[in-house]
Amino acid sequence: MSMVLEALGDGAVVARRNLIKIKRVPDLLVFSTLSPIMFVLLFAYVFGSSITTPGVPYREFLMAGIFAQTMIFGSTITGSGLADDMQKGIIDRFQSLPMARSAVLIGRTTSDLVNNTLVVVIMAITGLVVGWRIHTSVLEALAGFALLLLFAYAASWAMAVLGLVIRSPEIFNNASFVTIFPVTFIANTFVDAARLPGPLRVVAEWNPVSAVTQAARELFGNVNPAFPSPDALPLRYPVWTSLAWIVVLLLVFVPLAIQRYKKAVSR
Repeated sequence: MSMVLEALGDGAVVARRNLIKIKRVPDLLVFSTLSPIMFVLLFAYVFGSSITTPGVPYREFLMAGIFAQTMIFGSTITGSGLADDMQKGIIDRFQSLPMARSAVLIGRTTSDLVNNTLVVVIMAITGLVVGWRIHTSVLEALAGFALLLLFAYAASWAMAVLGLVIRSPEIFNNASFVTIFPVTFIANTFVDAARLPGPLRVVAEWNPVSAVTQAARELFGNVNPAFPSPDALPLRYPVWTSLAWIVVLLLVFVPLAIQRYKKAVSR
């Protein structure tokens, strides 16, 4: 128990270090929020008039997808930050300090969770400006935001593994983009999954991003209650499916990230 508390305490120190870096280099926060804001404005005003979502204004349909997409892209900060620290030798300095090895990963993912929280707040304000509205209770809305952030946290551990494997920020950025871009677009983020052709529809329906997006839509009240439930099981029970995906991601990638970190620092 004492080792766990020690790791959490050391992780909090590392998280504080990463947050101070954002404070000193505000460009990190600016550019992490600029992209989702551009997506909101682009799809709401440019493509929104040509995309129909019966029973729900497209801008309300859109926001949950933008939230989910942003959480996935935001998780790449974890891998990029770890790769950057490895390249600059900062991880080697941490190794010379009396701290738990897992503290670096805990601190990195925690600080990025805080960053994602700030991004979500800014995005929500932008969405309200363009016409997005929440039609459910405060508790349901908070549950929607919490689910998105939990998914981002779980995805951060997956990106941590990728960052520790690649160890180059430039290559990591290219690799993560190639990996994440199709995952976020072959989903129900911008259009209903039922409108996609054959195989793409199946992939979209079982895509974890689709489950999180659908769960957020339901918790925000951005769905048409008159429409029947989706045929695909993950979209019929999106909240439980999203929680299951979060647990699976954490169970797989937390120990894998710790293992990869130990291997990386032992070289």
